[in-house]
This record gives sequence, C-alpha cells and structure tokens, in this order.
Amino acid sequence: MQITKALVAVVFSLVLFFCWANVSVQPQAQGAGQAAKAGDDGLPVNNALVVQKCASCHKKDDKGRLTRISYERLSPEGWQQAIKRMVRLNGLSLTPEDARAIVKYLGTYHGLAPEEAKPAMYYAEHRLQEETVPDESVRTACTVCHTYGRIISQRRNKEEWDLLVNMHVGYFPVVEFQGFRRFPPPPDAPPPPPGTDTRHPADRAVEYLSKNFPLQTPEWSAWSANMRAPKLAGRWLLSGYQIGRGRVYGEVIIEPTGVEDEFTTKTKIQYLKDGATITRNGRSIVYAGYSWRGRSFNDKGKTADANAAVTTTTDAAELREVMFVSRDWSQIEGRWFWGDYEEFGLDVSLRRVSSEPLVISANQQALKIPATASATESLTLYGANFPADLRAEDIDFGAGVKVKRIANASANAVTVELEIASTAPVGKRDIALRRSFAPGAITLYDKVDYIKINPDNALARLGGVRFPKGYQQFEAIAWQRGADNKPQTADDLNLGPIDVEWSIDEFPSTYDDDDKNYIGTLSPTGFFTPSVEGPNPKRKFERNNYGEVWVVATHKAKDAAPNAKPLTARAYFVVTVPLYVKWDQPEVGR
Repeated sequence: MQITKALVAVVFSLVLFFCWANVSVQPQAQGAGQAAKAGDDGLPVNNALVVQKCASCHKKDDKGRLTRISYERLSPEGWQQAIKRMVRLNGLSLTPEDARAIVKYLGTYHGLAPEEAKPAMYYAEHRLQEETVPDESVRTACTVCHTYGRIISQRRNKEEWDLLVNMHVGYFPVVEFQGFRRFPPPPDAPPPPPGTDTRHPADRAVEYLSKNFPLQTPEWSAWSANMRAPKLAGRWLLSGYQIGRGRVYGEVIIEPTGVEDEFTTKTKIQYLKDGATITRNGRSIVYAGYSWRGRSFNDKGKTADANAAVTTTTDAAELREVMFVSRDWSQIEGRWFWGDYEEFGLDVSLRRVSSEPLVISANQQALKIPATASATESLTLYGANFPADLRAEDIDFGAGVKVKRIANASANAVTVELEIASTAPVGKRDIALRRSFAPGAITLYDKVDYIKINPDNALARLGGVRFPKGYQQFEAIAWQRGADNKPQTADDLNLGPIDVEWSIDEFPSTYDDDDKNYIGTLSPTGFFTPSVEGPNPKRKFERNNYGEVWVVATHKAKDAAPNAKPLTARAYFVVTVPLYVKWDQPEVGR
C-alpha cells in the first residue's frame, strides 16, 4: 500500500499534538464524583420528570442534586440544546411534551436571574451585534466559534467549566488547534519574561469564566427567593419599530391558558407609515418569572406560505417572540422576528393598560423648529383611556411648544395642532397627557447635520437553489449635532428615517474587484435581495456570488440651495454563502 504525503503529514501532526498537548480528558459517566468535590453549591432538582428521565445517567445524591445538571444554570435555549445533545448522542428518548416540560422546569429553576440574562438578551433575540469580549483568553479560546452572548447566557461552577472544555475536546478535537492550546515554542526560543502567564488560552479562559460567571451569585440568590409566576393577563399597548418600515402601534391581549407561566395572545398592530394593519394569535411561556418566549401566527393559520421568509411586515406566517418582563409586570420589551435567518425583526415595547390615561407614542419622531416666527404642526398621539373631556391645556410638550387645539380625539388617539416657536430649545421632549408621560417621545431640531445608515455593518446570504436566501433591509437615519455642537458625538439627536437614494459601490479588496455586479440587487427602498448560491461561470475563476461592498445613501433636502452638497453615508456590507448548519433552538416557546 502506498502512503501518500498528505497521510504522512496528518499522522505526523497527530503525533505532534499528543506529544505537546497537556490536557487529559478522562472518560467518566456524566461527571461521576462531581457532587462530592463540588461541596454544597449545587442546585437540587425537585422535578419528578427530570429525575425520571435524567437520573439514569446523572447520579442523584442525598441532597437531590444530579451530577452535571445541578452545577450549571442556562437560558431556555441552552437547556434545549443540552437536551438535544442527549437525544442525539446519548440515546435519551423523550416525547415532545416531556422535552418541553423539562426545558420549562430547568429554564426556570436552573436558569438565570434577570440581571444575569439582560446583557445577553441580544443573543436570544437574534440581533446582529458587534460584540466586545472583555477577556483576551475567552476571545481566543471561545469566540472563535461562539458568540460572546452564548457564553454569558450560562453559569457554572469551576469544575463544570473544566468539563465543558473537555467535552469540546472530545467532540470537536480541532478546537485544540483553533484556540484552546498554544503550540510549544521552538527549542532555541528564549525564555519568556518573568511573570509571563504561560498557561494555555483554555486554562486562562476557564479561570475567567468561573470567576465572572459562577454557579452561585447574589443576583440568583435574590431572584430565586423572589421568583413567582407572573400575572400578565389583561390589555397591553404596543409601540415598536421595524427597520425600513418605521413605527408601529397596537395592542396585545394576554390571557392565561390555565397552565402556570403560559399565556395566549391576540395582537393587532398598525404601521404608521402606510396604515397597514395586521392581526395575530400566539402562545407563550415565561421562564423564571421574566423571560418571555413565544410564537404568533397570522390569520391564515400555522401553515407557512411559500413567501413567508420574504414578507417584510409582521404578516409572516410564523413569528417568534423573545421579550423581557419587568419586575413589577408593568412593561415587556424585546424583539419579534421572522425569516429563514431571523433577519426581519420588530423592536417592541408593551405597557400594561390600567384605568388611567396612558400615552405611549406619536406618529412622528422629530419636529423641525422654524427659522423665524413660529410654525404650526399636526401630531397624533397614541395611547389608551384618553378622557372624553380632554383639553388642549392637558397636553404638554415643554418650553416653546404650545398645543393650540385638539383637532380630533378618541379613547385611543388624539390629533393636536402644535405651535412651535422659533426660540424653542433643541432636544428630546417628553409628552405629558395629564399624569401620563411618554419620555423622550418627540425630538425638536433645527436642521439635519448628517445621516447614517442603519445597520452600518450588515450581512446577507446567497441562496434560492438549495438553501434559503438571507435578506437585508437598510434605512437612512437623520441626525442633529447635539448640545455640544459637534457631529458624531454621544449627545447627537436621532431624528428618525429620512428619504434617500440608494446605490452600491465596490469595496476594493482584490485586484479587478467586481463583487457589486454579482452579489444581488438593492431596491429604491433599501431592500437587498441576494443572488443565488453556487459557482457562477460568468465570474472570474467561476467563483460564487459572494462579495463585500459599500452600501451608499444620498440625501438632498428639498429646500437646499442648488449648489449645496448632498448628505451621504455608507455602510460596510458582506454577502456570503448560505448557513449550511444552524444551531438555533426554534422550538423554545412553542
């Protein structure tokens, strides 16, 4: 048999690996002996179904603790992923109902406190976010594969973090080369300076994670003592925002199902920009007393239609909900999303309706201060329980803005005529309607100083042949320079979407770059549709249609001087291949 050079190279690399790797992965039955070493920091499992289904592998001690399970706390998505792994690799057999009940119990009583979950909510909400990893060893060892949001969505004791490293080495040996271990220095290399930490990145990462994300925390102790089933039944007002579609307003009726922590919803929302109205019916679970996971369906029912992924409004057949319930059960905030890559989303805020008047939103985000004298503007306020005897003097926008009259009024909407003085101060304004406040609901500005594209870094995926396409919606946002009179600083004022002309410019990353000709098309409304995946014989080297470009927005004010330069902005945009493997947990909340 002839041994190829490639095979020799592989064998040599494996021999080298086992010579220098200083990790020893000892096979053991699901953390055997862990309870004895961990002390009293484990959480007892008090659910009969979890014990019945898990204790055959996870040994139970005299304090009701199960090895491995009692020494980690995870988000609902984290527990579901763990159960899937047990089914896929260890032969666990569960009905969907049992799996759902186990996730519900563990996600609640072995979950996270609100203060622990909040910094990582963007991960569950499927937001594209540029992450800052505070520890270099975690960045090197962990975020080469995972988002930082996934890492901080869990808590473990020291031994569990060690065992997690060992699990990765056992299932994914390539991680040793990717980031867990450093290659040994050459024999003739000088010794490192005194005090240099020569440990491998994985060892340093475990030290950081076990210190900053331990099993037992003051936040968890306080929350687990106060945790209770949320009482959310009633009428809620919804205000929201969708990139490219603007503001929405509506209401959600939440009703209990009769099962603790589970609810049904009836939702009606309206897009203020074009008046489109959509109704939906849904079901949700609230884990750990605050962590909402739900789904809603349009009036066509649960069967997804062929165009659901490219539906740019919340009329998508199936829509997922991830939200955060406030401690006093008065507000719920989060993201509703849909699409094959969760690329379409609606940022939502719900406020409970009581018997008192409640104002939550307006049909405009910003109003321009006139250059001279004063100007009259019409504005519609949305809310609930607006009194029938409401008067102009009951509504207050602050200095320089006077409510001249109420043009139209109902219990849920009031249209007013405002007189804005030329001397009115620039800035965000609260809307006060008697004793109800909508903080920072309106911004007064003198001029648009610059524009930005939202998002300013974006990603889309090729598809349409064997894999779905991943779309991207852009919008241009107008900004005012703020109180410091300097643009691009922290006090600048967001004035909301502005009409622009869209175009694509090449991002020159190679010689004769031609990505913009093949990646896809950008509509006049900023909606990007990617090309199909697969080799393209029309491209150089017949490569795929991927590429990187600049998305450019150009705005010229209608009242601008003929020779005035238009305002421009650009965003870095990558169009890449399909996501061939998805690690999402789409069943959570069903």
